[in-house]
Amino acid sequence: MENKITYIDLFAGCGGLSLGLHQSGWKGIFAIEKSPLAFLTLKHNLIDKLNHFQWPDWLEQSEHDINTVLKKHKHNLKNLQGQVELVVGGPPCQGFSTAGRREEGDQRNKLIKSYIKFIRLVQPKMIFFENVKGFTQRFEKNSIKGIRYSEYVQKSLRLSGKNFIGYNVYGKLINFAEFGIPQKRTRFILVGIRKDLISTTVIKPKYFFDNLEKNKFDFLNSRGLKTTQNINDAISDLLQSNGEVSCPDSKGFLSTTYNSTMSDYQRLLRDDKKKGEIPDSHRFANHSEDTIKLFNNLLKNAPIGKRIDGDERKKYNLKKRGIIVFDKDKPSPTITSHPDDYIHYSEPRILTVRESARIQSFPDWFEFKAKYTTGGKLRKIEVPRYTQVGNAIPPLFGEQAGLVLKDLLNV
Repeated sequence: MENKITYIDLFAGCGGLSLGLHQSGWKGIFAIEKSPLAFLTLKHNLIDKLNHFQWPDWLEQSEHDINTVLKKHKHNLKNLQGQVELVVGGPPCQGFSTAGRREEGDQRNKLIKSYIKFIRLVQPKMIFFENVKGFTQRFEKNSIKGIRYSEYVQKSLRLSGKNFIGYNVYGKLINFAEFGIPQKRTRFILVGIRKDLISTTVIKPKYFFDNLEKNKFDFLNSRGLKTTQNINDAISDLLQSNGEVSCPDSKGFLSTTYNSTMSDYQRLLRDDKKKGEIPDSHRFANHSEDTIKLFNNLLKNAPIGKRIDGDERKKYNLKKRGIIVFDKDKPSPTITSHPDDYIHYSEPRILTVRESARIQSFPDWFEFKAKYTTGGKLRKIEVPRYTQVGNAIPPLFGEQAGLVLKDLLNV
């Protein structure tokens, strides 16, 4: 392998965190992602475009289930001990999310044990773990009174044992809106440092959070950004009113072209994308006339930035469980895999994949692959473009995290 600081990305999704680590000077060994749709996007951008991973010969360059990798390649993983600086990523969050049903029996929650097993085999110098805020909460409403899964992970990582040194760990809730992301997105971040490194240096996991906060001002200033961005900063150059054109990758759908950049945030993420070009994955939904009429009424009369649900839905003849009209002067609420949870702040429509990706801080050269949406029972299986974006860690935060993690290793 090249003489670079290396990491492995578990539950990698479409590659948001890996992109941030690439931008901060890390080199990937490989990524594990179960969804063929999400892996298609990761491969296109991070493998084919950037040559970011030093993919080992023993692992096929495709989508993988972590349990299959653990079963088939236990020996290869053990051989990586001493060669890996960092393992990043957290198991799928749907079973923990307060935005969902929070089911303690959700099979995806069991992937926590697979994660622990992987760490015990590879034993990287450091761990960067991310999950939803609900990961820190007990399942009080369920029939089974579960522990906080964050406590379980920390206890499992701290516990030394046969052939396992263990980690000193520290976890904290982080709101990405405080780090230049135009979105209120609070996530549980856990950083672990292997105990044998702690004994020979003065680094502690808590230093990551201290330095992340301390460094953010210089980092954002160096990129021409404010600490806080609003939705208008993110997507005001992508309006449908710019002029409609046929969507290049979806027959029967419309898109539009770029307008002039209107903020430093747009200039950073657009890079060399010019006015008049068609943005990737900027397909407008084919709303019915009744839906457009409903959305226009909400834009004119509904409170902005506030979720319309419960009995208030009757006032607007709203049948779905709830919806929010964006406030253009504030950061977005958390971008999810459900695009119809939100209405654009000035046009009667939901956001496009590209607009959601902008709010998640993906640069515009990053292209999303596979189908746009899915539905019904396939929602638990497939990871189309909207879901890829909604599940991702914002690359701009990943870059900041990557720089601080490098500093902790003194490299």
